[in-house]
Amino acid sequence: MAFDTDTESSWSNTAEMFLACGDLFSMRACGREALELNENSAEALAIIAEASIYLQEFSPAEEALNKLWQLDSQKTVAKANLRGLFATAAFYGAQFQLDKALLAYEQLFARFEAGEKLDGWDETAQKIIERGYAFYADSCLLAGYAEKAAQATFKASQTVSDIQQKATYHSKALFLTNYRESGSEGQLKKHRQYGSLLRTEMMFPHDKEKRRKSHSLRIGYISPDFRQHAAAYFFTPLLRDANGDDFSVYVYFTGKGDHITQRFKKMSKVWRDVSDKTPLQIARQIFQDRIDILVDLSGHTQNSCLPVLGYRPAPIQISGIGYINTTGLKTVDYFLTDNICCPDDAPEWRFSEKPLRMQGCHLCFSPDVMRNMKVEGRDTPAKMNGYVTYGCFNNFAKVTDEMLVMWRNVLEGSHGKLILKNKTCSIESGQAIIRERFQQIGGDPEQLELRPFSADYLTQYNDIDICLDTSPYCGGLTTCDALYMGVPVITMKGWSHGSRYGETILQAAGLAELISDGNRTYASKAIQLGKQVDKLNEIHHELPKQVRKSRLMDNKSYMVDIEDKYRHIWKLYCEV
Repeated sequence: MAFDTDTESSWSNTAEMFLACGDLFSMRACGREALELNENSAEALAIIAEASIYLQEFSPAEEALNKLWQLDSQKTVAKANLRGLFATAAFYGAQFQLDKALLAYEQLFARFEAGEKLDGWDETAQKIIERGYAFYADSCLLAGYAEKAAQATFKASQTVSDIQQKATYHSKALFLTNYRESGSEGQLKKHRQYGSLLRTEMMFPHDKEKRRKSHSLRIGYISPDFRQHAAAYFFTPLLRDANGDDFSVYVYFTGKGDHITQRFKKMSKVWRDVSDKTPLQIARQIFQDRIDILVDLSGHTQNSCLPVLGYRPAPIQISGIGYINTTGLKTVDYFLTDNICCPDDAPEWRFSEKPLRMQGCHLCFSPDVMRNMKVEGRDTPAKMNGYVTYGCFNNFAKVTDEMLVMWRNVLEGSHGKLILKNKTCSIESGQAIIRERFQQIGGDPEQLELRPFSADYLTQYNDIDICLDTSPYCGGLTTCDALYMGVPVITMKGWSHGSRYGETILQAAGLAELISDGNRTYASKAIQLGKQVDKLNEIHHELPKQVRKSRLMDNKSYMVDIEDKYRHIWKLYCEV
């Protein structure tokens, strides 16, 4: 049989079909069949390489790529070069060679943007570019380039034709904007655009007259994260400590369960595993359960439940805890916050929802369901080391250049060292990026100790004297973990809801003196506390007990406050 570009295109399209079905072996077989017909087929080699990468079989992937780039590029079709560039970038990304991966992705986009317009490419080429933007975003985030990651994900949303996939990418991009933006008008506008992408074809009707009758309020909590997840450290009081006389708690779990899921399952009156349901099917179940107040705990995070809220299955809908920003949806009535993250006179409140303000911190740290570990105080490491050790275990994508400058100033003023522990530090190329960025702002990389992410991260707080928070995307669980382990955290007060998480957590823990109102006071507080070794040692001994007794971990007071808010907004709904 004579081989022509139409035959090659057919194999390429078939390979895409198998990829969509998750049949990676058949996808690779398409490439091998095409290669049998033409041993110089760039497209066939690219298909083999791409499928092998997904199968994590890197030797055949590398072999195919080497053959591909030995070919004369002028004799290959444009699409084959496109897939070849993508496969090369994906190969480097899968090997965590971030510098090479990012360069290859940028070459892919340059080739695409310099060629025909999007409408001139066939569907397969568009899918390749879509994957390119999505994979590039993941590599950028791991490298700490959060702004590039957000931009690429928005482009992925614009590239894909399926409206649901557009919404999914847009939601992920919204989450990524929080690493650099902080409550801007543009950020709110982008969040509101999400609602137009959902295109929910219907909304459930609610009969207010029937709802006005006195009854035990049905509270529904929906999330994919009732499992081993950072957000779940703040879920326990909502289920375990609810007032069973006045409220009936329903849980709608949309994620993949684990041993933590089984613990949460025992706490609720009604547990619905809806992980295999569509958003409309989940919404219908919530409506049939006659939920009065539905509380979304995911926001624009992975596997978001917001498509369910788009159908308005409950008459009152709230979002909070799992996400630091607005949902942008008209069907979400309230956003759970507090008087510190959102004071009454907050000039930067840019949310589409009404603020539902709690008197104390809107987060209640409850680690006991997640892990069995009761910490006692111990000496600060500086007492033995003779120098102060600062630390930050936050995602490196939260670290802006401005933050690095502040950390440089802290180290210069204290002659100490800084331990960074995160996933970026887990790979050689990631460590190189961190050291290069620190050197570019005038820092000494020798003052950094870069530790890989590990399951025993909690015990490594024993090596830290003082933790340094990030801004504008503050630590949440990482800050609570540090305090729980007896390590004080220096945070900076922000000007928007998301940038005040450190402030509200420290206030709840009784540590207002560790909150700074700007760059200079941030560095000054960190330096001065590091010089007071006796005071620091006292803090390390007393802080675990203090935190456990503080409002930050007072489940009962927290639930009294939040359930009062539920009663209040229900009364408002019934009176209108």
